[in-house]
Amino acid sequence: MKITEKLHAASAAALIALCIAPAVAQNTTSPYSRFGYGLLRDNATSAQTQMGGVGYAMRSGRQINVMNPASYARIDSLTFLFDMGVTTSFINSNDNGTTLNQKGGGLDYVTMQFPVGSRFGASVGLLPYSSVGYAFGSEIKNGSSSREGVGGFNQLYLGFAGKIYGGLTAGFNLSYLFGSNTHDVFAYTDAGSTAVFEQVLRVRDWHLQLGLQYGLNVGRDRTVGIGLTYSPGKDLRGDGSVVKYNLSVNETPDTVQTLKLNKNFSLPDTWGVGVNYQWGNRLMVEADVTYQPWSKAKFAKMSDFPATRFADRYKIAVGAQYRPRDRGNYLQSIQYRAGAFFNRDYMMVGDNNVREYGVACGFGLPTLSTKTIISLGFEYRHRQAHPTPLLKENYFSITLGVNFNEVWFMKRKIE
Repeated sequence: MKITEKLHAASAAALIALCIAPAVAQNTTSPYSRFGYGLLRDNATSAQTQMGGVGYAMRSGRQINVMNPASYARIDSLTFLFDMGVTTSFINSNDNGTTLNQKGGGLDYVTMQFPVGSRFGASVGLLPYSSVGYAFGSEIKNGSSSREGVGGFNQLYLGFAGKIYGGLTAGFNLSYLFGSNTHDVFAYTDAGSTAVFEQVLRVRDWHLQLGLQYGLNVGRDRTVGIGLTYSPGKDLRGDGSVVKYNLSVNETPDTVQTLKLNKNFSLPDTWGVGVNYQWGNRLMVEADVTYQPWSKAKFAKMSDFPATRFADRYKIAVGAQYRPRDRGNYLQSIQYRAGAFFNRDYMMVGDNNVREYGVACGFGLPTLSTKTIISLGFEYRHRQAHPTPLLKENYFSITLGVNFNEVWFMKRKIE
């Protein structure tokens, strides 16, 4: 295939994906997202999600791995990678026998990676950090109320990594963290009046992630690798406000409270460690652990909104990828993936922790004329509070990722 044809194919696929993404809802659909900063994301691509969300020790030069920036140094000096993913989720919620079926999803991420000389690699992209989306109501004295929330924080990141010595690589991601979370409380009285209390948190800040990876040959075409990441905790920069609107009369909105996020809201340290076993390009198995001491993070109480308690978060994930043969028929060249995870989340509902577990599987489907891989996956996850179950949520998600792998830096003869 000529280079112009490759460019046209890549552009067409990217355009199709971007057109499909807005067709589904762009926000999270979970009442649990009203707590803290919402539901957290862990920078996993579609392929990594299909393996339970592992990646701290993954050292592939054919796949972008934002979970550990040290992996960028593994890219070949002539390779350019572009990866993007979309998700569609079907959610079943059960609250004391009352069930509700909903759909969500949208564009997950856009990333690219490229070499910088023979020993260094770089990556840039847009990733979600957290997401908020919910709507529910309840009865109150002399009326009723409802709560709605929408928003999320995003990361526009630039990463860089280099080979240190032997199998040791190191790297970093510097992200611009931005976005806003909006929480609305509607109060409807029996007399016909309606009031809205709106809380908004707006974040504009920088975030740093550091990473190390080391790979050791243990036999012919066999390696064992370890990976470590660390993100320092920090006070957030931005602002917050609570505004009251009286929708029954034409009144000027009343600003109840404003404050700076700095010294009032913060993120904790984040540690990630993984162990990886790889047999050539045929088999890869990994186990990861993530830990965040959220109990030490600050989250100020704002007027008319309840206080939020945090618990230390930890996540355990295992996953594998298998390809029968490097060269064979089409079925033998497919990457078969599977994984599972358990996550004790950072948010608390009263005295209850929120727990989540899931299983996933998927396929890396190679294209016939290029090195591009199409990742198609399926994931089931269950979320509920513990020890009191409260709301139970079941997710079935379909993930689609496209990993363009092109030789863009090779000089070609003019045809």
